[in-house]
Amino acid sequence: MEARFGRRRFLRTAAVGAAGCLIAPRARSEEAAGTGGRVNVALVGVGGRGSWFVDCMPGLANVVALCDVSDKKATRAYERFPDLPRYHDYRVMLDEMGERIEAVVVAVPDHNHAPASLAAMQRGRHVLCEKPLARTVREARRMRDMAKAAGVATQMGNQGTASGAYRRGVELIQAGAIGDVTEVYVWKDGGGPGWREVPTGEADVPYYLKWDLWLGPRPWRPFHPRWMAWHGWRDFGTCELGNWASHSANLAFRALKIDTLWYADPATAPRITVQARVESVNRLSFPRWEVIEFRVPSRGELPPLTLTWVNGSNAPGWRARIEEMLGRRLDWGDAGERKWHDHAGTLIVGTEGRMVANGHNTTIQLLPAERFEDLQVQKPETLPSSRGHEREWLEACRGGPPGWSHFDYAGPLAEFLMLGNVASQFEGPIEFDPLACRVLNNTRADDALSPHDQEDWHL
Repeated sequence: MEARFGRRRFLRTAAVGAAGCLIAPRARSEEAAGTGGRVNVALVGVGGRGSWFVDCMPGLANVVALCDVSDKKATRAYERFPDLPRYHDYRVMLDEMGERIEAVVVAVPDHNHAPASLAAMQRGRHVLCEKPLARTVREARRMRDMAKAAGVATQMGNQGTASGAYRRGVELIQAGAIGDVTEVYVWKDGGGPGWREVPTGEADVPYYLKWDLWLGPRPWRPFHPRWMAWHGWRDFGTCELGNWASHSANLAFRALKIDTLWYADPATAPRITVQARVESVNRLSFPRWEVIEFRVPSRGELPPLTLTWVNGSNAPGWRARIEEMLGRRLDWGDAGERKWHDHAGTLIVGTEGRMVANGHNTTIQLLPAERFEDLQVQKPETLPSSRGHEREWLEACRGGPPGWSHFDYAGPLAEFLMLGNVASQFEGPIEFDPLACRVLNNTRADDALSPHDQEDWHL
């Protein structure tokens, strides 16, 4: 026990000493962007979702270091890059590698997204962070603020933002193709794990896992394999609001200019009201089903709207309601092609028509189909096409235009979605001020906006 806590204290002390001040960002230019203009990138998290970047980044950038707390999950990356430096602690990596690292990709469990990204940005490194941007509302706010202070290029990993259909959808909605929009429905069939209790007892930590580093800033607890199913625990995951709505709600959030509320004139006093109905309230884990209503005020000339998030195929009555508006059955493995094509999606309802998008917002369809049959929906006509989500970010690292999911946009999207995870823990509506980042009518809900991490972990 003494050895365990002594090591954790040492790591925290080392991190504070090394990262106690904000280091100025490196110049974003061709000359500063690595050999041959390619950016020198370190990968934090190289198993699971991180394997995507193990595969794609070598063709786009110079991969210069690998970091993962699990040697087992990192095996394939280690085999692919046998000569690269390997680390378990991203803070140690950032300090030892110094300016040999220009940018960092973060693809780890949700509770370490903000700490790893903040550590990199604080040292002046560009960051691509996988979705969800953060586990909590105020973590997302800190990431947006830090990115601005450090002047670094950022991107959240909701890759559908780069698709032609997504950008065409934004164009069409903003051009009024489906009229005024006051209703949006976003869904995922999966739901959460339901009621969970804290695991009891203590199991041996696997030889390949650095448990203290996996926990990162979260309060210490003995290892138990049940914690590793982290998506369903509020301490570590964000459930489907982070996992899927970061993709599925993206089109409506941008096209309907919901993000502008975070930059509104304070005199307009913008307020977002969120209310949840859930199978049961549990502040440890996520419910099997939830229906969450986000009431969004007017944005300039755009009317107020209600965005309804439905998670869980057994949410009472909601499958039938969405199918009625779609005019067909949802393919949840029991209808249509029975290939789960509709496991996640978005329906945007306007006065002149409806737009439906798949879970990643990479395909769109306008309804009723006969009204829009001559309309092209595959690529943008006025907005710029993308050369790829990761490439956008790397070009921004070299001084190009910001990626479309930079933290000034992705931060508000993350705050909006994580408000749903706050609302699902309380009865009644919560009223959120996006300028002040505060819940105005419930002090306990306001407290739930914060991560309650160990303060000295990453700063």
